[in-house]
Amino acid sequence: MAGTFFIEATDDFSFVHTIQSHGWYDLAPFELNEERRTLTYVFAGSIAEEPFSAEISASSGRLKVSHNGKFVDKKELVAAIRHLLRLDDNLAEFYEALEEKQSLSWVTMAKAGRLLRSPTVFEDLIKTICTTNCSWSLTRKMISNLVEKLGHPASNGKRAFPTAAAMAEMPVQFYRDEVKAGYRSPYLAEIAKAVATKEIDPELWLNSDLSTADLKKEMKRVKGVGDYAAENLLKLVGRYDGLALDSWLRSEFYKKHNRGKNCSDKKIERHYKQFGGWRGLAIWCDMTERWFTEGR
Repeated sequence: MAGTFFIEATDDFSFVHTIQSHGWYDLAPFELNEERRTLTYVFAGSIAEEPFSAEISASSGRLKVSHNGKFVDKKELVAAIRHLLRLDDNLAEFYEALEEKQSLSWVTMAKAGRLLRSPTVFEDLIKTICTTNCSWSLTRKMISNLVEKLGHPASNGKRAFPTAAAMAEMPVQFYRDEVKAGYRSPYLAEIAKAVATKEIDPELWLNSDLSTADLKKEMKRVKGVGDYAAENLLKLVGRYDGLALDSWLRSEFYKKHNRGKNCSDKKIERHYKQFGGWRGLAIWCDMTERWFTEGR
């Protein structure tokens, strides 16, 4: 039945910097209450018999979880929350790599660096494809449409992220007309069918034995996943070799490190080369510093 419990967090974990690390908090079925500093997510799947909402907040070095689910498997729910908040990520090596870079000292002091993710890689894959070549407002609209039209409802009226099976039942035209996914429409339909029929299993990317380069190639075999999308997904499965450059990251780099002038991607790559396998996380933290110092 509905209830409240607590999850222990490590000393180097910041709830605020994790939930606001990037835009996922702004995409359904996540819901951020900045005033109360709570993050709500609608969970589904094997965790409970039906979808339910869980509200997460920080409480004296722990995480407080309040949910309205019935017959919830607490162990599975704890595991899902630890996954989406990256509670088991070890960032000690990343913080060591930042020690000689004074401009990034704020990251260690703020206990930042964990990137919020969805409970499943499938959801992160769909969301990432919906961030390509468009404004953030359109990304929000596409994901909101997906959740509202295909997600199973919880008792409070909120909806979970749709399953691959539910998405696979819909024709390409549905994604064009109802989701407003544009050129992504056939990609969403094809990915959903491939996952529903177990032709591909994105969850295996989490613990893959492949090198990062080979895992990136595997991700790019999925239609709709190019270099940017693959490198963004790599970050969400814990691999930070790629910069995942897009127009926003480039623009922020130009302003912060190149006096507002455009430069080649090679120059950006050289700037973060010193961080080795952590360079993708280093550029993200560098470019988002003002989110926390100036307000979003």
